[in-house]
Amino acid sequence: MALNTIQTGFLGARVTGWLAALVVAMAAGGSSAQGVDTAERDAANRRCLRCHGQEKIGTLGPGERRSMVGTLLDPNDTSQAFPEKPGDAALLKGDEPATRPGLFVAHEALAGSVHRENKCVDCHEDAAKLPHEPKLNTKTCAASCHTKAAEAFPSGAHYEALKKGDPLAPTCASCHGGHRIVAVSDTKSPQHRLNSIFLCAECHEKHLKDTPSGYVPRKHIEAYLHSAHGKAIAQSGLVAAPTCADCHSAHAVHPVSDPRSPVNHANVYETCGRCHVGILNIYKQSYHGQLAAEGKKEAPVCTDCHTAHEIIQPDQVAFKLASGDRCGKCHEDRIEHYRETFHGKALELGLPKVAACYDCHGHHDIVPIKDPKSRLFGDAKLKTCQQCHPTATAKFTDYIAHADHTNRELYPTLYWTFIFMTMIVVGTFLFFGAHTILWLARSAYIYVRDRQAFKKIKAACAKDPEHFVRFKPFDRFLHVLVMTSFLLLVATGMPLKFYYTAWAHEVMKWIGGVEAAAQLHRLGAVITFAYFTLHIGSLFRRGYVNRAQFKDAAKGRVTIKRVVGVVFGPDLPYPHVQDVKDWWAHQKWFFGKGPQPQFDKWTYWEKFDYLAVFWGVAMIGVSGLVMWFPETFTRFLPGWVINVALIIHSDEALLAAGFIFAFHFFNVHFRPEKFPIDSVIFSGRISKTEMLHERKRWYDRLVAAGRLDSIRSSDEWTQWRKVIHPLGFIAFGLGLILLVLIVYAMSSRLLAAP
Repeated sequence: MALNTIQTGFLGARVTGWLAALVVAMAAGGSSAQGVDTAERDAANRRCLRCHGQEKIGTLGPGERRSMVGTLLDPNDTSQAFPEKPGDAALLKGDEPATRPGLFVAHEALAGSVHRENKCVDCHEDAAKLPHEPKLNTKTCAASCHTKAAEAFPSGAHYEALKKGDPLAPTCASCHGGHRIVAVSDTKSPQHRLNSIFLCAECHEKHLKDTPSGYVPRKHIEAYLHSAHGKAIAQSGLVAAPTCADCHSAHAVHPVSDPRSPVNHANVYETCGRCHVGILNIYKQSYHGQLAAEGKKEAPVCTDCHTAHEIIQPDQVAFKLASGDRCGKCHEDRIEHYRETFHGKALELGLPKVAACYDCHGHHDIVPIKDPKSRLFGDAKLKTCQQCHPTATAKFTDYIAHADHTNRELYPTLYWTFIFMTMIVVGTFLFFGAHTILWLARSAYIYVRDRQAFKKIKAACAKDPEHFVRFKPFDRFLHVLVMTSFLLLVATGMPLKFYYTAWAHEVMKWIGGVEAAAQLHRLGAVITFAYFTLHIGSLFRRGYVNRAQFKDAAKGRVTIKRVVGVVFGPDLPYPHVQDVKDWWAHQKWFFGKGPQPQFDKWTYWEKFDYLAVFWGVAMIGVSGLVMWFPETFTRFLPGWVINVALIIHSDEALLAAGFIFAFHFFNVHFRPEKFPIDSVIFSGRISKTEMLHERKRWYDRLVAAGRLDSIRSSDEWTQWRKVIHPLGFIAFGLGLILLVLIVYAMSSRLLAAP
């Protein structure tokens, strides 16, 4: 059948061959000037195209193809004798492809090829005699013409795959094209700089599989296409941008671990330097470059900082945000402490305007800080700081960028500040934690023992129509400011403290970013200073209006003893010896060793809450101002005061948030006697039943002084209850959510600690 096919198509093949020769001659500019060479080439190619110029050849099966190579085209030509009879179908192994479309060679492909001046047998040397072998040697073209490429290719990983029989291994033809091959400089070439990256990407995506070690070819491809290099070529069409072959080489492609690879650790900075010549010269003079030149494996090279495929412009936000992780791979101890500074926390949360490692230490020109060329040496340090803080003075440079407040030897001031604040935080939490647990246990015991009586007294306090004023409208207004500013400060400040948690990042996104959070935080600070100033002003005003109370009746003038008696008397929330007695009586009641104590207008825990505001505003307020205006404060204070301020501000804020959302909420609202809300701070009034049940000393004192009716309340609260209660519950809800997030953040760090 194969022989009949050849015989019936022989005449057509002969005609087709002549036509093909004519096309090739025309494409090559065939003229009398080319003379014998063109005629000789056409004659040689015509012999091949008699068969391969027929489109049918690409559809023939294995047996028919075998018959063709075993058929003598000219019985009188003894040079075509083939003693092994390759056309014998019995020699088929059974693994041959069903069809081979590539056997068909289009005439126009040859005419437009860069090899149009070549004869077929120049590349297919073993086809010089007919019939030729069923399988030709595909390496002859490279060996005879492209010597350098032929020598480089066998040393690479692609050749290793080819040698192992990998059917997907790249060859000359699969990368450069077959008979249609055009010059690499031609935009139609698959190896043109605009096209080669897609050819490599397609091959690596299809042929390579994910490895157990985590190598995912697709990720590298996608990363490169989205990188500065990939975008320059794929989107901007800049042929000067590096392609795969520029970095990995074109023919001698080696694994990165191979010392011969251009992207091996020891070679990569020279490879990058072929394009980035100026940067290479700077890098070689740097400390990192000197280590690399010495062959130190720990030396950072281009790909350690910029990565291999995910390269982005250094002026992009993403580059700065990732810089901490990349520097931290080598400088783990430094980056750990850097992240505890405002710079580190803000950068981790996505604020690019703060100082990253390279803003202070340099990048390609980095040298030890003791080197006179360092940006942090001598007077140069101030200039470096002034890049972000233009009004900074010499004292500002005393700020410790990588301070470790747990290191007593190197940073004693920071260490003892941290110890002091830790003792306050832990001591307060332990004391009030035990206090809360005991109170809750006692209340639960009373509730279980006599549930009806417990509910009865609680209902009586709520339904009693007779009320007295406890807080004036101005006091209630100030509490609204306290509540609003406190929630705002905690919501915007705690994500910065717990920057390492996922919820901190989400809260910052919801707020609008670190800059928006900073502005809101400062607004909260302004409100805090405002209500504190208003309260202090109101104290002086009331003292002036009621100045007669400071006069000693017997002496007829103001005395220190009388002033102290009034200030530390029962009508004002300042400490008194009676508070210690009340606390002890309360403890006895917790353990069932005494009656439930009766209090005056102010309880000992309320006085603690009140005075804690003074402490908090002083500690948090002053430290916050130092961090808000660091250049101003360091005009007369050393720069390390900023480090001290951060420790105080952070720990005191944690203390305040934990105390208010846990202990204050329980003492005032969430203990069983008051749950779910005690509206006295919103309504300003207290029922007579509640006074007699909890503050009988105050009630008796008012009755004895004849002042009870002067504080009797009207019933305007009912008009506001439906508005104020929902706002109160919203505040409680936000506070409890923040408390849970804070506890989670602290627990996750403590559990993760080695």
